[in-house]
Amino acid sequence: MNKEQAPYTLVTLHPVMAECAAEAARVARGVAAERLADPTHCPDWDVRALVNRWVLYTSHGLEHRALRKPLPDDLTSRDFTADPGWASAYAAQLDRAVAAWSDPAAWEGEVDLGGGSLPAGELASMVVKEMAVHGWDVAVTTGQEYRISDAAARVVLDVVVTHGDLYRQYDGFAAAVPVADDAPVLDRALALSGRTPRAAGSPG
Repeated sequence: MNKEQAPYTLVTLHPVMAECAAEAARVARGVAAERLADPTHCPDWDVRALVNRWVLYTSHGLEHRALRKPLPDDLTSRDFTADPGWASAYAAQLDRAVAAWSDPAAWEGEVDLGGGSLPAGELASMVVKEMAVHGWDVAVTTGQEYRISDAAARVVLDVVVTHGDLYRQYDGFAAAVPVADDAPVLDRALALSGRTPRAAGSPG
């Protein structure tokens, strides 16, 4: 979060989480099985690898963070796309994760990351960013549109601005891409994360 911004809470972030989860579920249902081996604009990741990361951290990981439980090894090593019904399973798991964060207790205190911790609201905002940005990655790679409100996109932009240097340090983001100052909010967030929004050219 920007230093002048109030911490994210159940009231301010949970509706955005629910919106981004619904869009993630919609995009997942639009991924055809024959596209899973396609390359993506994310280096060294095909669609299958991208989807598996997306499913793991934005649904299972999101729920486990709310419950303060570690992800079990059988989840971290699972190929979720091996199940023909993976998209429906992802949608159901997203519902469980969003429901877990509807408990006010989930927003209290910090979440242990194993080597550090973050305030619960800040951690939740970072997972929502992953849900949206990788949702856009999946959508663009598989020929779909990605649609979230400007209010949701502003959360994504704030997380990218606040934590961009950290993500780049661990190769999570490429260098920022130039984009017009008056570009849509989501386009600005994508550009700052090293992605080329469709409005500025082909995805990169």
